[in-house]
Amino acid sequence: MPSPDLSFHPTPTTPPGSFSKKDRSARKKRPSYVTPPALPPKESLYALDTNLNEMDGIVDLSVFPPTGVDSSSPGSGFESSHQSSSDVSSMQFGSVSTPHHSVFSNPFLPGNQRRLAPGALTFDGRKISPKAHSPSWTAPESWAVEKEGGDASITAYSSSDESVHGCKSGMRKRKKRPPGGGKGLFKVRIYRANNSYHVVSCDLNVTVAQLTPLLNKKLLLDPGVEPHKLHLKERGRERVLAPTERPADIVRRRLEQAGYDVADGLDLLGADDIQFLLKFVYKSNALGPPEEEMQFDTFDLVDLTSRSLRAVPVTLYAHADSIVSLNLSRNPMLEIPLDFIQACTTLRELRLSHMALKKVPQSVRHCRTLQWLDLSCNRIASLDDAGLELIPQLRHLKLQNNRMEKLPYYFPHLRELRDLNISNNKFKHLPAVVCELRSLVDLDASFNMIQELPDELGQLTQLDHLTIVGNQVSKIPEQCANLHNLRILDCRRNHLTDISVICTLPKIEQLLADHNSMHALDVSFGPALKQLDASHNDITQLTLVPGPLGLPYALTTLNLSHAKLSTLDDLALAQLTALEVLHIDHNSIRSLPESLGGLSRLKHLSCSNNHLYMLPSSIGRLQWLETLEAHNNDLSELPMSLWNCSSLQVINVTSNVISTWSLPPGSIDLEVAVTHAWGSSVTLLGDRKGSSSSTIASTLPALASSLEKLYVGENSLTADSLHPLALLRELRVLNLSFNNIQQLPSSFFRNLTQLRELYLSGNDISAIPTENLQHMTNLEVLFLNGNKLQTLPREISKLTKLSVMDVGSNVLKYNINNWEFDWNWNFNTNLRYLNLSGNKRLEIKPDMNHRQSRNQQQLSDFSSLTQLRILGLMDVTIGMQTNIPDESEDRRVRTSMADVNGMAYGIADTLGMTEHLTMIDLVQPNFRGSPDEAIFAMFGRASHIASNNRLTKFLHDNFMRVFAEELAKLALGENVADAMRRSFLKLNKLLHDYLYSTSGRKMSHVSASAMNQTIHDKIGASGIVLYLVHRTLYVANAGNALAVVSRQGIAQLVSRKHDPFDRLETARIRAAEGWVSPKGFVNDEIDVSRSFGFYYMLPVVNARPDVYKYEITSLDEFVIVGNRGLWDYVSYQTAVDIARKERDPMIAAQKLRDFAISYGAEGTTMIMVIKVSDLFHKGLPRELQLSTEAAIPEDLIRSLAKRKPRDIINRDISRLDDEVSPPTGHLALVFTDIRNSTHLWEVNPGMQSAMVLHNNLLRRLLRFCGGYEVKTEGDAFMCSFPTTLAALWWCMSVQTQLLNLPWPLEILECEDGKEIRDSDDVVIARGLSLRMGIHCGSPVCEPDPVTGRMDYFGPMVNRAARVNAVAAGGQIMCSADVIKEINARILDSGPETEYSYLQPSNAIEAIRAMGVKIFPVGEVKLKGLEVPENLSIVYPASLAARQDLETLETAPTASGSRVQFSVEQMRELGLLCVRLETLAMSRVFRPTPARKGSIASSLAQSKPEEKPDSPLVVRDDPSLYLPVMDEKSSDAHLTTVLHSLSLRIDNALTKLAFMYMSDIERQQGGPNLALRDQILELCRPVLL
Repeated sequence: MPSPDLSFHPTPTTPPGSFSKKDRSARKKRPSYVTPPALPPKESLYALDTNLNEMDGIVDLSVFPPTGVDSSSPGSGFESSHQSSSDVSSMQFGSVSTPHHSVFSNPFLPGNQRRLAPGALTFDGRKISPKAHSPSWTAPESWAVEKEGGDASITAYSSSDESVHGCKSGMRKRKKRPPGGGKGLFKVRIYRANNSYHVVSCDLNVTVAQLTPLLNKKLLLDPGVEPHKLHLKERGRERVLAPTERPADIVRRRLEQAGYDVADGLDLLGADDIQFLLKFVYKSNALGPPEEEMQFDTFDLVDLTSRSLRAVPVTLYAHADSIVSLNLSRNPMLEIPLDFIQACTTLRELRLSHMALKKVPQSVRHCRTLQWLDLSCNRIASLDDAGLELIPQLRHLKLQNNRMEKLPYYFPHLRELRDLNISNNKFKHLPAVVCELRSLVDLDASFNMIQELPDELGQLTQLDHLTIVGNQVSKIPEQCANLHNLRILDCRRNHLTDISVICTLPKIEQLLADHNSMHALDVSFGPALKQLDASHNDITQLTLVPGPLGLPYALTTLNLSHAKLSTLDDLALAQLTALEVLHIDHNSIRSLPESLGGLSRLKHLSCSNNHLYMLPSSIGRLQWLETLEAHNNDLSELPMSLWNCSSLQVINVTSNVISTWSLPPGSIDLEVAVTHAWGSSVTLLGDRKGSSSSTIASTLPALASSLEKLYVGENSLTADSLHPLALLRELRVLNLSFNNIQQLPSSFFRNLTQLRELYLSGNDISAIPTENLQHMTNLEVLFLNGNKLQTLPREISKLTKLSVMDVGSNVLKYNINNWEFDWNWNFNTNLRYLNLSGNKRLEIKPDMNHRQSRNQQQLSDFSSLTQLRILGLMDVTIGMQTNIPDESEDRRVRTSMADVNGMAYGIADTLGMTEHLTMIDLVQPNFRGSPDEAIFAMFGRASHIASNNRLTKFLHDNFMRVFAEELAKLALGENVADAMRRSFLKLNKLLHDYLYSTSGRKMSHVSASAMNQTIHDKIGASGIVLYLVHRTLYVANAGNALAVVSRQGIAQLVSRKHDPFDRLETARIRAAEGWVSPKGFVNDEIDVSRSFGFYYMLPVVNARPDVYKYEITSLDEFVIVGNRGLWDYVSYQTAVDIARKERDPMIAAQKLRDFAISYGAEGTTMIMVIKVSDLFHKGLPRELQLSTEAAIPEDLIRSLAKRKPRDIINRDISRLDDEVSPPTGHLALVFTDIRNSTHLWEVNPGMQSAMVLHNNLLRRLLRFCGGYEVKTEGDAFMCSFPTTLAALWWCMSVQTQLLNLPWPLEILECEDGKEIRDSDDVVIARGLSLRMGIHCGSPVCEPDPVTGRMDYFGPMVNRAARVNAVAAGGQIMCSADVIKEINARILDSGPETEYSYLQPSNAIEAIRAMGVKIFPVGEVKLKGLEVPENLSIVYPASLAARQDLETLETAPTASGSRVQFSVEQMRELGLLCVRLETLAMSRVFRPTPARKGSIASSLAQSKPEEKPDSPLVVRDDPSLYLPVMDEKSSDAHLTTVLHSLSLRIDNALTKLAFMYMSDIERQQGGPNLALRDQILELCRPVLL
């Protein structure tokens, strides 16, 4: 029961930790450790023989070897020793007073006369008894005796430095609150040992010492009991608070770290039950389990983790010499007794992590046998007085997650140190002393703030493994070339621009350098390098410099994904003959070189998310290839040679434009094969006894026997394209979703009997063939959603292994009780997932006429599906008497309508590999009874690891109640974001109470002594909630479930992924005393930084959400909500493009889910699509062009119809709306051109990748804005629009979105693409600069005779082109007619034109939303035109500051290129060229000294006269032999000079090589063929 509240704040006259005389007298009256117990009766006393010099018959001292005299003083080795006291009643003296070693030493002799036990290095020189000669006797440390006049818990350092007076706050600086007054009081709940509690109100500065007298009055019911201490339970450990610590401040800081704000009432939250975070207990000093419960099976490996120990168990003293490994982590011990350490003569490993230590225990230095010391996850700021140099054999030292900024001076003395981990500290520079550890083999300095590596790092010649993940290092020193033994370098997530120094090391095997700033990979791989990961860099070119002669590259794994590559160098690829795994995903590559076929050992090729239009035919030579990932490209067909790959098991070509897959010529007659396979009773895969069958089998291509998984979803396959599949007899997974298949061949399933998963979603299939369907007995997954099925055949009931069945969004309408002919789910008893949602014509109702059929089982219910986990019945008509299963923790049943507050929505999910629910959705229309409020949410984890269905179900069932309560509590000045934050945090607290209270565990589980809590500690769930109020959307998420809004087809993220690698999240984690491992896990355990649950990680991992507020407008179309099962495999924009193609959000959600599966998602995937455009009573805008546009003349239509339409070979564009018909009559023309594009093509290697981004953006927006691409010339576009404002909308959208493209680094660092900001720090220029010109009129329209596309001619076209020519980069130049239309419909400042009524409303609304700024230019005489044009410059409002920029376009200078040309360096290169050419003539070139006026002349005259040169020496001015160069030279000129000098140097070196060869052969007396081959190899020209 709680006791009455007590308010207390300190008295100003009493300093913290001190007491008044009254307090001191009160303390003297209370029992204390130093008060001796009552003496026993005299008759029970015995005389003690203390004459230890006469030990005859007791100890035979002759058996001991002679020992030297110990000259150490008492207490040797201790600078300071303070430890917490233990209850005197729990002390055990027997094991301490009887040493384990069989040596007896007289404790009453002076210290210099005692003998040392064998194996002991120092002797604990303190006296054993207070009755000894000296009054300053000190008990051995293991006795844990309190000092006279002091408190043992007042340590020299606090285990919680953040709450000690005078310390620096780890969170923020704050002013000291004045004592007294009612303001600023914080409530703290303090428990008794019996779990009753008392609430204290105190100031933040009140210490434990000041609280203790009052706690004694309120909480000590029996004044005669032993003294109590205030204990703190948190983070899986329990400890005694020091008198100087401040409980209220601890509460405040923990709440802030857990995600609470000041507005949440931090001063009051401490009065609540916050045991999920921390717990104060006022109890006796006895901590930890009773001694009799300490049982050890073995004493060599002792693990005492999380036992709440304040002292080493007495049991261990008797076996101390047997202990090899001792783990004391997560205990409140601040010191380890010296006598115990001395007794541990074989101790090799000591772990002291998670103990809140500020200093290393002083006794550790005396363990001379120690080899492994773990001090990680503490609060150590300095090792200066740790004395680690006294441990001679120390080899492994773990210091990660501390607060160190430097290492001590003595570190170089650790000569045996092999492994050093200083990650997650506060180092700004790599300590210099580290570079002096010459024996170091493994160094981890990850997640510090290191910006530069010292040159001395190259001294660590024995270094084998170097890890520097998550720093800010930009350069690897040249001296690192001396790291000859380095095998592994992990330098991910830095700012490195060059790794060539490391690549050439002789023993380097693994180099991980992803997420850096490399723009080019010009390297030569060392002979041992096997794995190189350079993904997530802005690499635009890969060039391999030839390595040592005769040494082939050993590289087996190369990852260049998520880069900016537009081509893959043929020669570079050909040199990687040992390559086994190649990742080049997410680039802009158009084609792969034929040299790919030379990689004979290649096993895995991943080239997804590029722009490949074909695969090389040489791919058929890859006989070891097992996996081919090429999804999301522009492939129109698969090469025939692919059938020759005999080891290929997986082909994934989802999301291409494939329509055919031809067999290799001569391998087999496809007609004959199909006849045998699908057209007759002779099966291709049957027993080949007949001659014809044997002939066919013998000629099957190699792929037919190896391929197991084939993914060809979202292509252009038809029923005629499926015939080759009949040959793939080993298929286990077949995905044909979202093709153009209307009918499956009747014998489609005949040879697919090995299938386990079949995906046929999103086609127009109207019937499932029944022939051989019952023989597919291995089928487990069947997806038929999104087709036109009206019935399902009963043969599906015979698929006994079927566990996943999705037939949603069809047109099913059949009698489910007619089981003799149609399918009924009750026969597939292994079903775990069944989705019938979206079949609006399907009725599930009991059969009233045949209730006794099938053994009296009711076929309309789901009683037979005992393993069912997910049942989807949305929009399905359900009869009144139908028995629908109830929802539970392990079953989700959806029966609602697919409409929420007038908005259509859809949901799709998968179970993945788990047997239980790990994700659950929540949809609530009319929230709080309001038709304008709705809730959409999902909770859970995509992986079955660390997930729990009880946890997810609790979140689902309780969120709305908690949120409604928090909304009702909002005070004036607070908003919905506050309520959402508090709801997440409160729900996390309630979840904790639910998990532990319902499991029968005590609420005080925070103490790690409860070992059975682990299962509940290590589970969690991400969560995302969308709260829609009228047209305002609030999104709160914690974890990796995210929401994306489609605004006019552009993806906009409205949530935040909580990734531990995110630098902001990393900083928050470190502030809460957590750390991030190199693999990106929090404390090396959890893959997400915010989540519900995971209570053992609080407050490092908390449930505080990020809350976004988004105003929905008519430009917004839908919202996609998904967990990481979607977003880890599908980009935001791709997801929007896929969903935008479908009008029905249910089909869109199912399509996204199927795509995620095709792209590789294996866990639980959940996707929700909400059609917010319904709020404005509009459907998805699929036709953005105006329907009332001018009609195309009939003759032109007939002309265009006769021509074959141009096939779309770009997958991204094919997902968008269909292109508008070519406008005719009155229309608008737009010309575009890139500023300085010619120069950029010549000197900037990033231009090719930049052009891909530029072209894709312009073409995407043409589809959105209703434009027609007439033609392109180089980088210039010519486009036509049916209306003027549609053209303006397109131009403004292009100029705005160009700023957000992921431009290559070379573009961003050149003068033409650098970022420019205005006076308000808003980006107004970034990347390629595009000039645009708009003019409207009526041109001559005529189809192009070659391309078949509409073209335009006449004066109007010429004028439009000249308008564009006048514009500068970043400007939209408009003619007078365009400005009239803007004034009429956008600004409402002018009269309407005759075409104003035709302007589309969506374009008008979009332009007004962006804002338009017009800057008149006046009349301009256009080139070649007599009549001048009145021009104006138009900008989107956000880019109006461009008008203030310098518009004069001058020729770019040398400083404008990514490669910084230096004239001085070019002259030095020229001097080298001249010297080599002179040397090739067997002479030596020496330049004449430069003359610089009188000073140079006087200096020359003062020099002694030099001897005359040899005739072989040529002295001259080198400028006479070089091209003219000066500081005004342009990049183009310097580039030409560079090419010229390179050619001259190459020729000179070739001649020198042949001269060398001639000399060698002359000396040997004959030709040397091996030498000639080497010379010729060197001189072979490199084709670039």
